[in-house]
Formats: sequence, structure tokens, C-alpha cells
Amino acid sequence: MRIFLPLALLVLSACAPTFAPPPDSGVTPMVADDSILTRDGAKLPLRRWEAIGAPRAVIVALHGMSDYSNAFDMPGKVWAKLGITTLAYDQRGFGLSANPGIWAGSEAMRSDLRDAVAAARARYPGVPVFALGESMGGAVVLTGMASSPALDADGVILVAPAVWSRGDMPLTYRAALYLAAHLVPGMILSNNAAKSVVKIVPSDNVPMLIALGKDPLFQKSTRTGTLFGLVNLMDEARVAPAAIKTAPPILFLYGANDQIIPAKPTRAVIDALGSKAAVKHYERGYHMLLRDLQGEAVDKDVADWIFAQKP
Repeated sequence: MRIFLPLALLVLSACAPTFAPPPDSGVTPMVADDSILTRDGAKLPLRRWEAIGAPRAVIVALHGMSDYSNAFDMPGKVWAKLGITTLAYDQRGFGLSANPGIWAGSEAMRSDLRDAVAAARARYPGVPVFALGESMGGAVVLTGMASSPALDADGVILVAPAVWSRGDMPLTYRAALYLAAHLVPGMILSNNAAKSVVKIVPSDNVPMLIALGKDPLFQKSTRTGTLFGLVNLMDEARVAPAAIKTAPPILFLYGANDQIIPAKPTRAVIDALGSKAAVKHYERGYHMLLRDLQGEAVDKDVADWIFAQKP
């Protein structure tokens, strides 16, 4: 099955507006029953898969572009059986969060991640906390390690992180969205519009893709401003390894059949991370590694790596 995504148009990039991080209103970040409470008082919708028995680790999981926290339903159930609690929240502008479809800005997304990790530590004292990001979420996690304050996680898992920067894209792509963003910045790009541009296969798991296509919370259209924001984030992620001073253990996962993030920038980031990262390459893997047909094997690789880390 082929799925048509506005991600095909995210390659049309240029400059973009800047966004300020959310203000610190003195709220203590915390894990509530159905949300992550951030320092500015925002409530980010939360899904939890609690470990069976006492948790051996906690994963704070960030979804990709157009997606939301339910992206981790499949791996979350596997990890729960293995003793790992998964906390996945809808990032700002996605899922059931406020202002769906509006890009919140990279700084806000990184701030939310720091708050979520702090909240997880408070909720599960003494349990190691790992930050996992898929695609766009991977870019948030990767840049979080390079930002200040740096991400305070016991380890990081990057799943097909979005590292396709402007410098890796054809000039014609960049020019097209530059014009669109300046002439019609609120223009909405739909999957139907993308059909004439490119056909993308994000996974070999056809039933999952069919369900995703019917899911009302999976965004079927994207604003040009949001695409600008995403490419800004990918620009930051592409050069983040050079800015990482000290890093927790890193696991980098990618598939040979990834049709969304090209192999060249992916390999360049892996090379730049060097000895900081352990790398797993899946010959049958697509972009949605955790939801592919071999997803459970990938999930177990993640768990094995987590348990191998020293506390």
C-alpha cells in the first residue's frame, strides 16, 4: 500500500518565522492521569503504557509529524510486558493538544520535552528515564541534547530522526515553498495535493497504515508555516551533533527502506555522532520502524539496549 503524505512537500523550504519558548509561570511539571503539565501551565494529552510489575525504566516518547501519542500503542504494549513504562504525549499542535495544525516552535517543543522528562523522574523516583523520538520527535530529542539546558535523560533513542536539512534538498524544492510561504503563508497542503508530487511508502505494515488513514487525529493536511517550522527543526537537528558537549548513551535506529528521510543526511548525522551513538540498521526497515511488520523485534532491541545501560 502507498500512502500520500504532505511530508513530500516539506522539502520545499526556505526561511521561517521564529518562535519563543513557552514562558515559565512557576508551575512544577508533573505527570497527571491523562496529561503532562508543563511549566507554562499547558496540559499536553498523555497516553501511558504502564510496566507489568515494578518498572525497570521509563520511556518518554515523542511522535512524528502529523502523528500523535497513539503512535506508540504497538511498542508501548511490548515494552510494558518487558518492564518498561512508556509515557507518550501529543506535542503542541498535534493530536488533541491545543491549536492543532499550528507549529509551536522548536524551542517550545524542546522545553516540553525537558518538562516531560522532569515530570517522569518525579513520578517514578529512582527509575532511569529515557527519551525516545520518532522522526520529527527524534529531531526534537536530538536538538534537545545540543540545547541549553541540555536534555537530562539517562539515555536517548533516535528512531529514523528527521535530519533532512535545507542543505540536503534541491534548490527547486526550497524555492517553491519560499514563494508559497511568502505569498500564501496560511496555505494548507493536503494529501490529495501531494499525490501529484510523490508517492511515499512509510511502512510495510498495511493494516496499520489503513487504520492510520482512518484515524481522525492523524493530520491529513499541513500548513506551509508548519512545514517551514519542521524544516527549521531539521536544519537544527542536522548540525546538532557538533554542538553536543556531553551526551547520555544514544541508540540510533534507521531502516534501509526509509522513503521519507534520505539516507545521505542520516548517514552524515550518524558519522557526526561517532562513538557517542550505538547504531542499528534494519535491512527490511521503513520509516515507521516501531510499527513495521518487524516492529516487535525493533521494540525488543530498544528494550535490550535500555537494560544494558549502566544506571
